[in-house]
Amino acid sequence: MAITPAMKPDQVLESAIKAEIDAADFYLKLQGKIRNELLLQKLKFLAYEEEKHRKILERLFGQRFGSREIRIPDRSFLKPEESAFNDASPVPDLFKIALNAEKKSEVYYGVAGKAAQDPDSRRILVYLSRVERSHYYMIRSEIDLLEKYPDYYSVEKFHEGQDLFHVGP
Repeated sequence: MAITPAMKPDQVLESAIKAEIDAADFYLKLQGKIRNELLLQKLKFLAYEEEKHRKILERLFGQRFGSREIRIPDRSFLKPEESAFNDASPVPDLFKIALNAEKKSEVYYGVAGKAAQDPDSRRILVYLSRVERSHYYMIRSEIDLLEKYPDYYSVEKFHEGQDLFHVGP
């Protein structure tokens, strides 16, 4: 669901809240497939960030719409495959799904920020867009490692440096 002129500001925020809930859930579930300690810490950070974004959006919703109850939609602006975790999917594919979701989130918040009527909402949404961009690049770097070192995610301590450089004649 892209932002359209027909969407009301509360619907834009509710869809964003749903996307943040789905993203945090995705990262929490992905942790169950990872053994690498460093990568686990990064996924915990991403889940924490998405939960923080949800709280920011809920606070913004409260500021804009008072005591009106937030109605979490069944779907967000993400496609179902971008917010649903599939146990059967290979880990690299799950990271690619996360990458696409972070890019969509960046664009969604950017468009929402431009459309926001009040300066506080605009600032918050542009901030979220930039943070989602940083998540995109974090995940992109992890995908690069997964492509170069396919067992990167499945060992607790990754290679202790032996595959990263050559020492000797």
